[in-house]
Amino acid sequence: MARNKYPEETINQILTVALNLFIQKGYEQTSIQDIINELGGLTKGAIYHHFKSKEEIMLAVTDHMFKGVEEMLSSVRDDNGLNGLEKLRKISRVSLDNPAQNEMASAAPNLLRNPKLLAAQIENIIEKAVPVYIQPIIEQGMRDGSIRTDYPRELSEALMILTNIWLNPTVIPASPEIVLRKLRLFDEILKGLGLDLFDEPMFQRYEEWLRLSAREVSIEK
Repeated sequence: MARNKYPEETINQILTVALNLFIQKGYEQTSIQDIINELGGLTKGAIYHHFKSKEEIMLAVTDHMFKGVEEMLSSVRDDNGLNGLEKLRKISRVSLDNPAQNEMASAAPNLLRNPKLLAAQIENIIEKAVPVYIQPIIEQGMRDGSIRTDYPRELSEALMILTNIWLNPTVIPASPEIVLRKLRLFDEILKGLGLDLFDEPMFQRYEEWLRLSAREVSIEK
């Protein structure tokens, strides 16, 4: 690959290759040389011109990975035409229709084997997604009456951790049937906490996503 004269394109290429390698091999097993080999023609010096270390590449990969998600969360949070509960439901629907999520599910069937990526995901949830996006939405729902809770921060964390970790088959591998049972239990838990998030069309969409993801993983293998 000829060296790209546009730095932003070069950085995006490095991040794309690095993410694929981190997913396939794991962060610890991926070297700078592995990244160079996949870029074909880009020198080690060119990579170090943009990134000082593999750890810095990992941090940039994490930001790159969550950029689209944060843009979606921001647009829903700031939608003045929806109440708090409607915003959470919209986030759930849009997340299931996100092509990047399906791609991640097929490429990384077990994030437990990629602790760096998993840790980055949890850190993003706790430090950014919850306080910046989800908690403000739940607090709006408390004000407009669509959500009943006295624990907005704690409910936000429980919602995001359970959804993105416990219910995520790329973290805890499980068949679609098992995940759907967990989803039904999750619905009961949320209702007990004052959040009526799921309706039947959403359950059906979730099932479609799970079965699609399972098929893509099977094809990849």
